[in-house]
Amino acid sequence: MGILAWIIIGLLAGAIAKALMPGRDPGGVIVTMIIGILGGLLGGWLGKVIFHVHSIKGFFHLSTWIAAIVGSLILLVIYRVVTDRRRA
Repeated sequence: MGILAWIIIGLLAGAIAKALMPGRDPGGVIVTMIIGILGGLLGGWLGKVIFHVHSIKGFFHLSTWIAAIVGSLILLVIYRVVTDRRRA
C-alpha cells in the first residue's frame, strides 16, 4: 500500500475509533489521522504477534480495517489518559 492509502485508512480508522468511543478530545483532524495511522501499524503488529497472521494485506481487506480500528482504539485510550493527566 502506498502512503496515500495509509493516510486514508488512518483518517477513516481514527474517525471510526472516535465514533466508537465518544467523548471530548483535544485533537483535531491531524491528531485523528496520526492516531489512525499509528493504530493501523499497532493493530497489524499485534495481529502478527498474538495471532500469527499477516493482518495488513491490502486496502480493501477486512483484516486491514479491523487491525487499524482496534489499534486506533488502543491508542485513543492511551491518548486520552495522557492528555487527562496533563489537564489535571
